[in-house]
This record gives sequence, C-alpha cells and structure tokens, in this order.
Amino acid sequence: MSSSDDDSQQRFALGFLFALLALVISVVVGTVVVKQMGGKGAAPATTTVASNAPAAVVADPAAATDADAASVRVENGVVKFYFATAKADVAAGANEALADVVKGVAEGKKAVVSGFHDSTGDAAMNEELAKQRAFAVRDALKALGVAEDKIELKKPEVTTASGSNAEARRVEVALGA
Repeated sequence: MSSSDDDSQQRFALGFLFALLALVISVVVGTVVVKQMGGKGAAPATTTVASNAPAAVVADPAAATDADAASVRVENGVVKFYFATAKADVAAGANEALADVVKGVAEGKKAVVSGFHDSTGDAAMNEELAKQRAFAVRDALKALGVAEDKIELKKPEVTTASGSNAEARRVEVALGA
C-alpha cells in the first residue's frame, strides 16, 4: 500500500468522524428544540427546570423562585439560572435551557452572562459568589462547545435585584451582538 493510499484513507476517516459528530450534535439540538416546543410549533414563554425534576411550564413564575433550590428558566429568550443560598451549583437541565443560546453563538452572536446577588449578608462575599455563579454558567456554556471568546461576562448595572432574594440570586444569559 502506498503513502498516498494511507493519506487518502486517513482523510476519509477524519471526514467521516466530523460528519458523524455534526449529525450527533444536530440530533441533540433538534431534540432539545422539539422538547421545548412541546410539539406545538412554538416554545412556551416560560420554562422551569428545577434541580432533580423534569422540565415543566410554570403557571406562576414567581412560585419557581420562592424555594431555596437551584432552578433554571427561559423567559423570552433569556436563560435565568437561580441558585440556592450560598451555592454556585448550576441546576439540572442547564444544557437544554442553553440550547438556543448555543445555536445563536453558532450563528455569530455572543453569549452575555450577567451575575446578580442579593443584599443580605456581606456585600463583598455576595459579589464574589455572584462571580462564581457566572463562572459556573460560563463553564456550562464551554462544556456545550461555546468558545470562551464568544462568552462575555458582564457585571449588571444594578447588582441586586428587586423582589425576593431568590430572584436576586441569579445569573442571566442572553444573546448579544
């Protein structure tokens, strides 16, 4: 067998591997999109995925943030991660919730990650915890194949949110230019 035959076989194998990888990624993203749409042609405005629980549409969005458990919601294209008190663990269901963000980044946009914190306790510790939470979400995006240069970590203009403390303990991910 000649060297050119070996090179040809290696190129074919590499091409086949890339095609197979693209197919698997397409099937996974497609499945997530179909599940979010519920088979009805449009995604629900609000989806909540609580830690250790399946995805469900929430009738009362405020109810999802009352418990001190990690959860993730998608509201009008913005992915909102809610964290338990003093924790930076990303809720189960993050990959599904981030599917549209990953798709938008693949189309040339940036993922903008903003971390918020509540106003109880030490302000410096809260700011550091907000940063750790934003890094955890950034790492989840990177694990889904988003390049680090396509992720913008942004400190929100207002670092604390109004409303419940659970609402303030969040990280938001949106698509930017």
